[in-house]
Amino acid sequence: MRAILLVLISLWLSAAACAEAIYPPVSVNVRAEKVAPHSYYIPGLDGAASARNEGFMSNAGFVITPAGVVVFDTLASPSLAQEMVKRIREQTRLPIKRVILSHYHADHYYGMQVFKELGAEIWAHQGGKGVVGSDAARHRFEQRKEILGTWINDQTQRFVEPDLWLSGDTDFELGGIHFRLRHVGPAHSEEDLAMLVVEDGVLFAGDLVFKGRVPYVGDADSRLWLKALDKLMVLNPRLLVPGHGGASDTPMQDLTLTRDYLMFLRTEMGRAVNEMVPFDEAYERTDWSRYASMPAFFEANRRNAYNAYLLMEKESVAK
Repeated sequence: MRAILLVLISLWLSAAACAEAIYPPVSVNVRAEKVAPHSYYIPGLDGAASARNEGFMSNAGFVITPAGVVVFDTLASPSLAQEMVKRIREQTRLPIKRVILSHYHADHYYGMQVFKELGAEIWAHQGGKGVVGSDAARHRFEQRKEILGTWINDQTQRFVEPDLWLSGDTDFELGGIHFRLRHVGPAHSEEDLAMLVVEDGVLFAGDLVFKGRVPYVGDADSRLWLKALDKLMVLNPRLLVPGHGGASDTPMQDLTLTRDYLMFLRTEMGRAVNEMVPFDEAYERTDWSRYASMPAFFEANRRNAYNAYLLMEKESVAK
């Protein structure tokens, strides 16, 4: 029996190794940082996705329990996910049991197929149904191929369905470690999920929180995003892993920074709408000095402000 078991383990490891070796290698340093007894995160690089950072500009994480590994997000390409698996394997040979997807933005879910190939169960919120295959998703895929063609192309990339669509808040336990999944969308996206590792006090917040950089608001509803941040604050974590930026041992401070930025956008653009000031003029007259030196300001701030301007117009009409 022992011999048979050893053969089965050997075959499983060989299959896993094959699954991990089929994607183009990356040169960026994908490392794992331990932040609590069971919790690790993969810190992405600064800036927007580019050939320079090989698309590695978002965080992911994993939690090692006695019964297996829980992963939070899968990075921005199969190649990066392959590196993430290697970092997990440096810590444990326990099976990767479950992947929690925070939301369907390319930098968080494009690595999902690697974990599916290893037999992990994928969970996502049902708000993400229909994203894959949509016009917006196809446009983003073409954009990513143009920027990251070595790692993102029709040969390397395929999109897999989750094994379970969640309908709301969900708690589960694995190996004696307790997890609280909280649906905090619509906010940054319709399907935003955050995950609290109870015994560690670690909150994986996804893109609800951007530490040390200007958030990417895009088309999100900032009013709902503020409500989502309130929901995260109630969890009162000891440590927070944001979707972008370093892990934080002052989580309430970083939650507050994101909240204050969104409130500043709404206040300034709301004033411009009330005074019927055109957006370009409103943007130029706004004092952005508090945020101008932060990473991603150039890439994100003007679009964020325009989003807020349109949203405040919409809200003013609805009153």
